[in-house]
Amino acid sequence: MVLTPSTMLSLGTQAPDFRLPDVVSGKIISLANFEDKTALLLMFICCHCPFVKHIQQEIAKLGQDYQDKSLGIIAISANDISKYPDDSPENIKLMAQKLGLNFPFCYDETQEIAKSYTAACTPDFFLFNKLRKLVYRGQFDDSRPSNQIPVTATDLRQAIDYVLADKLIDFAQKPSIGCNIKWKPGNEPDYFG
Repeated sequence: MVLTPSTMLSLGTQAPDFRLPDVVSGKIISLANFEDKTALLLMFICCHCPFVKHIQQEIAKLGQDYQDKSLGIIAISANDISKYPDDSPENIKLMAQKLGLNFPFCYDETQEIAKSYTAACTPDFFLFNKLRKLVYRGQFDDSRPSNQIPVTATDLRQAIDYVLADKLIDFAQKPSIGCNIKWKPGNEPDYFG
């Protein structure tokens, strides 16, 4: 595990489109699936990462709490499964079912979608407004596996509530921190310098 912060992609960035299979339903998911939503939360997570495991129940709760709001949610796993078989589509599906996730959980086999979002770690969160411009990228909350702070999703929930209320996010955005995305050999992105 390499402790890695999110890249903090520039606010206002247009959401890159994607076409990825949902590991549970088998359906192909793209930005068009969420065109009726006021906001879209896209998160890069996986099965094996202790930082994701630490917040996974609250991720599921977030999906439940916002299911009647105009928020689209999608989770994506992009890890190299040849070296990290725990993150295979089969295991992602089991995770989604165990947690009762009510949103698509997709597998980015080529890792190109992760690269297009400059994803760096798991978990990594990207929140877009109605125009699919990036308005928040940052941490779930201040909780980490080792710091005894309760998991609340405070930062992310506040950002979501601001976007749904058509308010400008005017508070500091702190990078998410987690395990690095497990890139395939030779496929490491150039945005790490």
